[in-house]
This record gives sequence, structure tokens and C-alpha cells, in this order.
Amino acid sequence: MNEIQITGLKLKTRIGVPEEERAADQDIEIDLRIGSPMAFDSMGDDIVNTIDYAAVCLRAEALAAARPRALIETLAWELGNMVFVEFGAEWVDVEIRKFILPNTRSVAVRCRVGRSEI
Repeated sequence: MNEIQITGLKLKTRIGVPEEERAADQDIEIDLRIGSPMAFDSMGDDIVNTIDYAAVCLRAEALAAARPRALIETLAWELGNMVFVEFGAEWVDVEIRKFILPNTRSVAVRCRVGRSEI
């Protein structure tokens, strides 16, 4: 299995069930595990044969900032689907961490979008 990992990407978004929680930008952190559409040894050292992780980060930032959402579950699926569809990944695992509850480091959700399940 060949995968690309983006870990600890910090994004701004407006997310939360109560309207007042969505009133201001919040920091979230995401991890992406992306199934490569091609084996690494077949890429010929050419970026066109892989997934441009810098471009993925820019699109994730834009998607997170695009509109308010009530649920981080919604954003997790949207991010996974975006990477799967726009970048041609075999599969995408998304974890989002939100720093909102007192006495916790974070709350998190995970989802997988893709052609194959592991």
C-alpha cells in the first residue's frame, strides 16, 4: 500500500451546532491519509504521477473556509470526497480535531471515502 500523509494541518472554519459557536472562526486540525493512485516505484520521479499534497492543503483550506457547518462530520466527509474526486485518490482517511470542550485536548471524528476499504 502506498499512501501520502498530511498530519496536523491547521485550518480556520466556522463550525458548531449552536449558532454562537459558528459566529467566529475556530481553529481545527486535520490529518489526511491518501491512497496513492499509482505505486511509488512506477511514478518515474514525476509529480504528475502523484497527488500534489501542497495543492491538497490549499483546497482543504478553501473548503473549510467556504461556509459555516453545524457538524465536523460534514466537513470530514466533504474533505475526503474532495480529495478523492478532485485528486484521483484511491481512498482518503480524514480525521478532524476540534478544540472546543473544556477539560479536553480535543474532540475528533474520522471517516473514509474511496474505492477500497482496508
